[in-house]
Amino acid sequence: MSTCFRVKGETPMTIDITMPRLSDTMEKGTVVKWHIAVGDEVSAGDVIADIETDKAMMEMQSFDDGVILSIDVDEGLSVDVGTVLAILAGEDDDNSVAAVDPVAVVQPSPTPSEPTLREETRAAGDQQRVTPVARRLADQYGVDVASLRGSGPSGRVIKRDVLDAAKITDEVRAAVPPSAKPAEPPAPIIEQPSLPVPATKVEVTPSPLARLENDRREPVSSMRQTIARRLVESKQDIPHYQVSMVFAMDAMMNLRKQLNAELADQGVKLSVNDLIVRACAVAMHRNPLMNASWDRDAIVYHGDVNIGIAVALPEERGGGLVVPVIHSANTKSLRVISSETRMLSEKARTRGLSMDEMDGATFTISNLGMFGVDAFTAIINPPNSAILAVGASIQKPVVRDGELGIGWEMNATLSNDHRVVDGATAARYLATLKELIEHPAAILV
Repeated sequence: MSTCFRVKGETPMTIDITMPRLSDTMEKGTVVKWHIAVGDEVSAGDVIADIETDKAMMEMQSFDDGVILSIDVDEGLSVDVGTVLAILAGEDDDNSVAAVDPVAVVQPSPTPSEPTLREETRAAGDQQRVTPVARRLADQYGVDVASLRGSGPSGRVIKRDVLDAAKITDEVRAAVPPSAKPAEPPAPIIEQPSLPVPATKVEVTPSPLARLENDRREPVSSMRQTIARRLVESKQDIPHYQVSMVFAMDAMMNLRKQLNAELADQGVKLSVNDLIVRACAVAMHRNPLMNASWDRDAIVYHGDVNIGIAVALPEERGGGLVVPVIHSANTKSLRVISSETRMLSEKARTRGLSMDEMDGATFTISNLGMFGVDAFTAIINPPNSAILAVGASIQKPVVRDGELGIGWEMNATLSNDHRVVDGATAARYLATLKELIEHPAAILV
């Protein structure tokens, strides 16, 4: 969230927009794209940037009205939570700045006794335009802003002008301890708990790989790093085992066709995955020992059945995988499940999900059937104790009631945490799921 710091003695009020903590485990975030530029007016609720966290790509909104004074972190940089990303000029409490340029602090020109550079560069009576950040730095480093030619819009003196005049780069300024800085008049009092953390570029360590001319080396995104870490931890810490089963899909395929025909005029189109999500949720409700998580010295049995659905992100958004959650899926109709799944999947691929939309899953489904994958195994998504890997529904020669025919079949593999789910428990769950899939009328009520 943005944090507001008022600089005493200055108008307008400046607001530091900092890297928010968007998840409990987030320590850094990457600015993927800015949707604003210096000088833009923004309102509370406007999306100003896309932020990549350790879990997902998410939108960052402004919590205040104002005008963008500066953007201090470039796209592609990974910075610590709390780092100042941009600075906003907000309206003063008494709206005293409403009649002036909200991006600049206006300072009347004094009349010196002797000619100065200020007199040479602008006519007497003109007004010096200085951003609050530039004025603060000028006071800190003893720079006379009246002697500067502003490089900002309309000749405005900005942060870079002051630092250039002081011959101090951002890197040097961040490295010099406060005691070593010029002992000029004290800087304005800033009501904030601590100084912002400076932005740092991601360092790429040289590798013996990618030596050939046609090889390409790309830095790993924060999300991909988190995925890699969590998957390694899952395989190392959780004793996985798998149980597979083949399901006759004829009845479910026929039900889907019938329902879509009846709901076509309402714009509803159910997918096979929608029916599987509903069937898995009902089966979890009937087998509560599956709806559990390992918690060190205890097993937590969850009251709600919340189904996570693995969604692959497009390559242009950096790839990766997110898991939106259908909460209380066992109590929701197929139509609601279909609508929520479609909305969450689209949002995940385009704008990014909120933490609430990814939080609380008690069971996960990973479906690669749409890619024609027959069967595969999936790695458990902690703190879940199981994940179902769903293959494609395929029409093939089958034996039904002792006779050879053509039918639909689907293979699914259940990966389980053996600390929580015994083999017999997993088998009973799959047996219940098989009954619901092969006789799907039960999932409609």
